[in-house]
Amino acid sequence: MRDKKFLYEHSNNLVEKIKERSLFKTQRKAVEAGAHGTLDYIIKKGTNKDRIADEKILKSRKK
Repeated sequence: MRDKKFLYEHSNNLVEKIKERSLFKTQRKAVEAGAHGTLDYIIKKGTNKDRIADEKILKSRKK
């Protein structure tokens, strides 16, 4: 009897944890791409300093 009690409690705790995890996964918000300037890289040194790295500047980037 004593063993069954702990097994039932443990299984109930596992079920509750799984429910919590699934709720947290569904309530996550998507991150905005490009928010606060995170999408484009700004060059910090050299002749193109303070310019956004795009196709015009980067030679190795293919279309």
